[in-house]
Amino acid sequence: MHPVRRQISPHASRLRRDMTDVERAVWAALRNRQLEGFKFRRQATVGPFVVDFLCVEAALIIELDGGQHSEEADRARTEFLEARGLSVMCFWNSDVVDNFDGVIEAIRMALLQKKTLTQPSPAGGRGLELPSA
Repeated sequence: MHPVRRQISPHASRLRRDMTDVERAVWAALRNRQLEGFKFRRQATVGPFVVDFLCVEAALIIELDGGQHSEEADRARTEFLEARGLSVMCFWNSDVVDNFDGVIEAIRMALLQKKTLTQPSPAGGRGLELPSA
């Protein structure tokens, strides 16, 4: 039996290979469960979109935006993602460069809020689950 592989769009593969300096810096802080123990994927495919960073466990997407993004296209993408139960946090590249620690802290706080929301109840209830895309 062949191992199961996640489908990766050719566009996502290229984006992983050609990360910007800002993406590399944020990835260094998110990878290997360094931030509150949450696992992130980089350049993940969600429906027809490739998002910069995705934490499935927290249903959280982190987008780093440079000058190549348009408000209208970003709004449609965000609506699509939020309709599937995902939260989207966007940061301008300049924000990451000028206030790296503040950006990482904002992500950490969002993760802690998600962690609180998804803790099982004492009665054995289940936390939130990510709907299928």
